[in-house]
Amino acid sequence: MLVPLYETVYERLGLGSGTRVLGLGCGSGLALLMAAARGAAVTGVDDGRPERLAFARDRLLPGRWDAPARADARIVEGVPEDAGDPRLPGFGLVTAFEPIGCQAGDSAGLGELLAAATPLAERGAAVVLAGWGPPERCATTSVLRVATKLADPLSSPGSWRPALRDDLEEVAQEAGLKPDGSGRVACPFGYASVDSAVRGLLSTDLFDAAIAATDQAQVDKELTEALHRHRRADGTVWMPNVFRYLIARTP
Repeated sequence: MLVPLYETVYERLGLGSGTRVLGLGCGSGLALLMAAARGAAVTGVDDGRPERLAFARDRLLPGRWDAPARADARIVEGVPEDAGDPRLPGFGLVTAFEPIGCQAGDSAGLGELLAAATPLAERGAAVVLAGWGPPERCATTSVLRVATKLADPLSSPGSWRPALRDDLEEVAQEAGLKPDGSGRVACPFGYASVDSAVRGLLSTDLFDAAIAATDQAQVDKELTEALHRHRRADGTVWMPNVFRYLIARTP
């Protein structure tokens, strides 16, 4: 769903052969796949679900999609420090495409990741942060509010919250990074049906706290009801969204 965001950032930075990319919170590896297709040598790191990392490793195998640079691709389960290799030059680009403003407390966690990743990057390397745009510009906001409604805010600090205007800048400042440009990109979420939309949204982890606080059936029910307003006449689901990105530089 964030393909337009990845493509816009890579195009703006002129990403190509010879660039080493470190993807923080790489998930299933789609952003890395697109970077590798441009000739970049990619390394992803994530401490999330093992099945998603396995999928990322599979899609980045040498010879896939006719991208030879993918032979250098690495997916690391753990923390940024595990992605370093003293035999290689520093990373020229660090990406954190997991949107800030999804979960309460996620900014602090990202700050820690950036602090660990910055020493692995070249001096003046680009660091890209992403976040949801204003709630009024993101149709998915009304659906994600289900996660907040059903989660226990005291025992589930990871519940969803709307994005704040200065989220990206505050994280960059705390990490000692220097802002060097920003932008907005339209990233609509489209699904073949309400059922596929429910499955897709549940796979993002944004509803894990709600499921833990209630049960799967309740979350499925309320999520389905919230999605119906975005259902079109042909049965597909369409939710226009805007995402922000910030480009910063390492000291």
